[in-house]
Amino acid sequence: MCRHLGWLGAPRSVASLILDPPQGLLVQSYAPRRQKHGLMNADGWGAGFFDDGVARRWRSDKPLWGDASFASVAPALSSGCVVAAVRSATIGMPIEPSASAPFTDGQWLLSHNGIVDRAVLPLTGVAESTVDSAVLAALIFARGLDSLADTIVEVGGRDPNARLNILAANGSRMLATTWGDTLSMLKPADGVVLASEPYDDDPGWTDIPDRHLVHVTDSGVELTPLKGSV
Repeated sequence: MCRHLGWLGAPRSVASLILDPPQGLLVQSYAPRRQKHGLMNADGWGAGFFDDGVARRWRSDKPLWGDASFASVAPALSSGCVVAAVRSATIGMPIEPSASAPFTDGQWLLSHNGIVDRAVLPLTGVAESTVDSAVLAALIFARGLDSLADTIVEVGGRDPNARLNILAANGSRMLATTWGDTLSMLKPADGVVLASEPYDDDPGWTDIPDRHLVHVTDSGVELTPLKGSV
């Protein structure tokens, strides 16, 4: 449905994470290599990063490959914490900037790669859009990111067809779940990348098993099986 990426580590330019890699989000917007559902991600995109503790975003309902303005400024934007995504809209869902990840509560940036029946989501918090990902993000923000694992297990139990890959960061922590879709990790010397699929052919990429919680801090990376793991 979508492709997303997160970075936590030493400051890097947004362009070096999203636009420059040979198989980065820019390429994944029209030619993803591991996407199981859908052929491309042309229904919007978003890039979020932390600037002195403040979450900032640039979102669009247009394809990433067509935004020359972003391409011109992305090399000048630098951060130690980035969350970005390209979107393939679920049939029937609106295509609008507010429907593109990352979503935010002012403290966290969050992306959802997947699909979920909105009918199973409790009406909690204020969603930025009516799309399923925005409603799910509002629920996660309301419950708190420390409860992310429990929230995903609960929602997955209510909707057996849901795909619930979440990626969230707050400037000092990065959290992710795998539930029905792919996630890979790269650990260079200066930080950690989590991505729906590798953005290059570096042999250091590793695949995260399905139904796991990933927690990244300055101290390292912790993987925890989610309830219901198989």
